[in-house]
Amino acid sequence: MAGKITSFLREYTLIFSTILAIFGFFVLFIGAAGIWFPDIPKNLLNLHDDFLKWSLYLLIIGFIIFVTGAWYLYSFFKDRKFVLNELKTNKRSELIKKHAELKSTVKHLPSKYQKMLSEKQEEFNIK
Repeated sequence: MAGKITSFLREYTLIFSTILAIFGFFVLFIGAAGIWFPDIPKNLLNLHDDFLKWSLYLLIIGFIIFVTGAWYLYSFFKDRKFVLNELKTNKRSELIKKHAELKSTVKHLPSKYQKMLSEKQEEFNIK
């Protein structure tokens, strides 16, 4: 069961990390506005005073969620760029040098990149 969930999340990493970053930014904004400018969430968003008492906690939680989403976005794009740059090569020796690193990086990316690596391995007869 955990393998199915992990593979599902791996396939949609870009979407989930973007949603996580946007949601975290929204919660961070509400928390910051509730602390420094309490009239904004009260009047503009029609939030109750009891809800604004939790502004510090919203600020902390929003920061954690935003940083997590941004980190996953950054790591996805960094890994994706690395894999695509290494798979562009037409030299077997260059691919062999980075083969172990490519295999470990591709494990954390969607299956599309695993297929691209396996096609490149077949092209250069690498096992």
